[in-house]
Amino acid sequence: MRNSGAIEICVGDLESALQAAEGGADRIELCADLPSGGTTPSAGTIAEACRRLSIPVHVLIRPRAGDFLPSAVELAAMRRDIDTARSLSATGVVLGMLRRDRTIDREATAKLTDLARPLAITFHKAFDQTRDPEQALDTLITLGIDRVLTSGCRPTAFEGRGTLKRLVEHARGRIAIMAGGRLTAEDLGPLITATGVREVHLGSAVTRTMASAMEQDPGDGSMLEWTRVDAARVRAIVDLVARVDAGMAESQRRQE
Repeated sequence: MRNSGAIEICVGDLESALQAAEGGADRIELCADLPSGGTTPSAGTIAEACRRLSIPVHVLIRPRAGDFLPSAVELAAMRRDIDTARSLSATGVVLGMLRRDRTIDREATAKLTDLARPLAITFHKAFDQTRDPEQALDTLITLGIDRVLTSGCRPTAFEGRGTLKRLVEHARGRIAIMAGGRLTAEDLGPLITATGVREVHLGSAVTRTMASAMEQDPGDGSMLEWTRVDAARVRAIVDLVARVDAGMAESQRRQE
């Protein structure tokens, strides 16, 4: 997987981005407000991540939480956010727009894709809300999207492994299928083996809870704990996937 695939880590802050890179991630998806599913990070966060990291930084372009039906005003903001990401040296953007009937919004996707090039384009998990995943995949292939992040239209990628396998087969290398959605370390080996995915996206599996260094809790009842990506956990995932890949390669050699 280290040669032809990728381990992408979803991060919601700068320290997490640095930890992901230290742990050996191939790239990051840079977001804000991960508890809501992620929104576009600030220009300062994008700038510092791109300045400090040598691995690709893909920026989430999502103006708000909730559904994936942006208004005209929100699409205008997304266009500006794409311009900002590109000007700050991001290597890719992550986006996803649907229509009310749960099909891909071809027009909006095409316009934002054209605006973002030459950056890499990932269509995010809005894909999992489409009515017909194979038809949606054909639409993304026609639009020239580079990859799609999907849990196989199920709450977790492991539950959706049957659909993921079908999507990999349907794609035939024309678009990358990146598996993501509450993946755990225990899931990874069976998932990769069963589906043939070459890219995986992880978040909570590589985080730990952080405690504030403040001497005492404030009196207003604020919660001072937060979660952050941990380099050691990322490294464990990288090593695990390398072992899985080596095992699959050895199995293939024996069959030949």
